Amino acid sequence: MAGRHAQPSERIRLSRRGKAVGGAAVVVLMGTALCAWPASGDDQRTHGVSVTAQDGPTATASSKQRPTGLKQGSPVRTEPGHIPGLDAATRDRIPAESRQVLVVTGEDADSHDSTVTLYTRAKDSEKWRGGTAWAAHNAAKGWTKDHRYGDLRSPEGVFTLSDAGGKLAPPRGTKLPYDHNPSFVASGSGVEGEPLAGSFDYVIAIDYNRVPGSSPLDPRRPQGAAKGGGVWLHVDHDGPTQGCISLKAEVMRELLRTLDPAEHPVIVMGPSGR
Repeated sequence: MAGRHAQPSERIRLSRRGKAVGGAAVVVLMGTALCAWPASGDDQRTHGVSVTAQDGPTATASSKQRPTGLKQGSPVRTEPGHIPGLDAATRDRIPAESRQVLVVTGEDADSHDSTVTLYTRAKDSEKWRGGTAWAAHNAAKGWTKDHRYGDLRSPEGVFTLSDAGGKLAPPRGTKLPYDHNPSFVASGSGVEGEPLAGSFDYVIAIDYNRVPGSSPLDPRRPQGAAKGGGVWLHVDHDGPTQGCISLKAEVMRELLRTLDPAEHPVIVMGPSGR
């Protein structure tokens, strides 16, 4: 599919200093009143902006070793009409026309480790089929049902997946509208000192507090800036995010080739047990 191009955002270099708060590194953007990581985040100011390398020491957060392979486990078997781990209220929020559901399950409410599985069903069928589970990261402090800008938690809920983009050209077979744009840039270091380069090579916008049908770089926030935004699926940088979900580049390419607007894809996000 031909890429849908937005006007590139202005590339700005921001000086910053590191600051450790509660065992997690945040970044103070000089000249602003906001604290935000240059890593994957929930505000337009952290997307499409080139940031200098972090000055001073980098704080580290304890985390479990994550599998380095592309895929884990086996395909998930489901009962007809049901996706494992979803309660009735959550199932009811999945649109009736949706035939692709990406389920992101965090290890617990405060964990930044999660697992992603794509479930599909045929047209006019109630039988869901689970794919293979992939390792992923979510926000550094885990999850929340009331996401706010800068809370370092990923929003829980059911959201549509309408638009994609990235610094690299779309993989052959990409079906979602794709903004191939040089403004998808992440540089500097993440919370655990990992490099961020390439994190926005491929992104899929999660329709949380954004305008579907626009580039992931679109800064509009229908619910207001305080509710955050810019929550994406993007390439993993081997560390926690500010609010996004990150997966290996191979998985992002597979999702871009698989997710189809005609199948009305949605994402279901939250910790295990909720």
